[in-house]
Amino acid sequence: MKVIKNTLQMQKIALKHLKDGDEIGLVPTMGALHEGHISLIAKSVKNDDITIVSIFVNPTQFGPNEDYLKYPRPSEKDKEICKKNHVDYVFMPLVNDVFPSDYKTFVEVKTLQDILCGAFRPNHFRGVATVVAKLFNISCADRAYFGMKDFQQLKIVEKMAKDLNFRTKIVPCSIARERNGLALSSRNSYLSVDEKKMSMNISRILREAAKDFRCRNFNSVKKDALDKLKKIPGSKIDYAEIVNFDDLSPTDKNTKKAVFTVAIWIGKTRLIDNVVMIKSRRRVRK
Repeated sequence: MKVIKNTLQMQKIALKHLKDGDEIGLVPTMGALHEGHISLIAKSVKNDDITIVSIFVNPTQFGPNEDYLKYPRPSEKDKEICKKNHVDYVFMPLVNDVFPSDYKTFVEVKTLQDILCGAFRPNHFRGVATVVAKLFNISCADRAYFGMKDFQQLKIVEKMAKDLNFRTKIVPCSIARERNGLALSSRNSYLSVDEKKMSMNISRILREAAKDFRCRNFNSVKKDALDKLKKIPGSKIDYAEIVNFDDLSPTDKNTKKAVFTVAIWIGKTRLIDNVVMIKSRRRVRK
């Protein structure tokens, strides 16, 4: 395993592998690697000849009052995890190399970036789309692996890759969870023991909603779930919305496949989660 810190060097290495006929997998991360990241790495190692894990805490996707400076950066531990899991290259660029002081260019995915998390975090997805576009260009990746926990991010990246004709195929990967159901996140480390116990209710409520959605109107499902989410001690809901699976558009009576996606504060920690909801084809007897 090699650690690369220079963008031009990483791109030169990737182009050499591309010329040699190697298929390249990219796992973009901000570090603080956990089992969720490891599951993405495992898919790349299985599918691709070369696996690149990028570790970059992207300043352009953090708002002025967010946790950029305190975001966990256990770089040595992250490198050990990558080595143990057969990563070929760890790409750890410096901020000034990715975004020099005279940087002026950003990528935006209109409409998709302005709803859900985007409504609460202005310019967040502009920063995400921009850095992912740069990583695709630097890594020359054939495939890039994204977890479905950040469902809006996944859809934005898919749309960006399609609209800008990137050769990189986006591979969605299932949400990795703790035993109690809590979706794995680097920010889970901010939770106290009691807050973590409260947080496990989020996934339980979403699972119940998905089960109800098979046979009930989505408005009633959403209302019941909201009532339950509000009762979690210490919680504050940014949003809890049921949207179409394919494009995040509003659902209607004809929606067959949706996603119930939520952003909830537990204490001072903002957690996101979602569940895929599929309408049953069977008619329910009254």
